[in-house]
Amino acid sequence: MASKIGKILVVDDNLGIRRALEILLPVHFAEVKTIPSPATLVSSLEQFRPDVVLLDMNFNTSINTGNEGLYWAGEIKKMVPDVEVVLFTAYADIALAVEGMKRGAFDFLVKPWENDKLIEVLTAARDKARKSMGRDARSGSGMTGNRSGIADANVIPGLTGNPMFWGTSQPMAAIRKTLDKIAPTDATVLITGENGTGKDVLAKEIHAHSLRSEKPMVAVDAGAITETLFESELFGHVKGAFTDAQTDHTGKFEQADGGTLFLDEIGNIPLHLQAKLLRAIQNRSIVRVGGTEARPINIRLICATNMDLEALVRQGRFREDLYYRINTVHIALPALRERQEDIVPLAELFLQRFAEKYHRPLTGIAPEAAELLKTQRWSGNIRELQNSIEKAVILSEGTVLTAKDLDFSTALRSGRNDNSGSGQKDNAVIPSLHPVIPSEVEESKVREAMERAGGNISAAAKLLGVSRPTLYAKLKKYDI
Repeated sequence: MASKIGKILVVDDNLGIRRALEILLPVHFAEVKTIPSPATLVSSLEQFRPDVVLLDMNFNTSINTGNEGLYWAGEIKKMVPDVEVVLFTAYADIALAVEGMKRGAFDFLVKPWENDKLIEVLTAARDKARKSMGRDARSGSGMTGNRSGIADANVIPGLTGNPMFWGTSQPMAAIRKTLDKIAPTDATVLITGENGTGKDVLAKEIHAHSLRSEKPMVAVDAGAITETLFESELFGHVKGAFTDAQTDHTGKFEQADGGTLFLDEIGNIPLHLQAKLLRAIQNRSIVRVGGTEARPINIRLICATNMDLEALVRQGRFREDLYYRINTVHIALPALRERQEDIVPLAELFLQRFAEKYHRPLTGIAPEAAELLKTQRWSGNIRELQNSIEKAVILSEGTVLTAKDLDFSTALRSGRNDNSGSGQKDNAVIPSLHPVIPSEVEESKVREAMERAGGNISAAAKLLGVSRPTLYAKLKKYDI
């Protein structure tokens, strides 16, 4: 196994978070140091010399504006410009994230975090920092492959991470047959399915089996880009295009040139911005914000959404011409409950992975635990199953995962697939937000989910069956 590279400094006043990161981060990075406040930040920068600072934005429990984090992010970049700053906050304020980026932050993460996303962002920040410092991002010696300072957090050179688990179900067998046919072509693909079904993993699989696999795959969460940053993020901008545009910026289309552009959550793009996206796809060229030169682009486009785009088209909320442009080949991923025979094999795969990661002596799943897994509805699909197995592995004490290790007692679980009528209303998943429901009904569902989840955004998003960026937008819309 390759040696671990990089030094991460965590600044967070929450002891539980520091303890969790002290366990997680050393698995992926060479050195990790945690401090509870910025009081010793300057000396830690001098003595520890980190590549990345993971910086909490609030250290005063009575003040949650994020101003402390913004101030210290700016100070860090002044003192050590090559060190990358990743902002860490429990308050999902997109405007705050934008302000942090303006002050030089590399990226922005929301608590509670997803481990894979956290590691992905910190790894990309580490790589960028080490390139800036004149070191190879992976080996620590000799700068190589500098791509004009572009942060590659979402760039996947071929298939990375964990490949698609196909299982034995008929729906997945049909999808695999389709993939074999379309992967070598440049056909535009639309992937649909509920949250957690693996749309992003399927997109990577298509790219990995394409003729563009040696070129980058650039992933964009369209639902997380604010309207003001949409054109700049996708098409780039030139120096002086707007305040704080101090250098030219290469957009995602250009970053993906020669490879694949993956637009996730495409149903969340506002109508007036869809026209600009359509124009770029049709013309196969982009114009950077503030520029005049049309730049040709050569990409393969893959899009994904958990929304009913046809319904949005009928409502006038999604352009019909854009819908047909992105829908050359449509692949609908089944929900996990529709591929029952794959639940236990998937759980065993996750068990093996997390047992190795957390150094647990687990060798299998007990029969009663396997039966319990099959009784769950899994409204969060594969992602929910993965998180459940990870938690069970961490808390387990024996060599076999038991039913006792699987905690399905909380209100965040989806309940059993039975008709017992036991009145377990609190365990039921709130019906997903749908484009056709009235605003007042939608607001009520969002408020109910947030109340039942105790204000936990990730948990509320799972209850509603939507992504966190989608829920953020709803919270802002209804001033919740």
